[in-house]
Amino acid sequence: MPEVVVYALAGRTAQQKQRLMRAITDAVAEHFEVPAAGIIVQIVEAAADSKSKGGVAYSELHRT
Repeated sequence: MPEVVVYALAGRTAQQKQRLMRAITDAVAEHFEVPAAGIIVQIVEAAADSKSKGGVAYSELHRT
């Protein structure tokens, strides 16, 4: 069965992550025509100081 991995910065609420996982599951079930029960969705979170863009940590990019 399909497996989807989402990489994201940490900080989303459990409710936000659950809604995303449900939406992804629904989309994969519809478009791949497979049962939702067999679809795996995983969110891999990274701390803002453990991820960079252009060599600059996200924790530095998003400072206010």
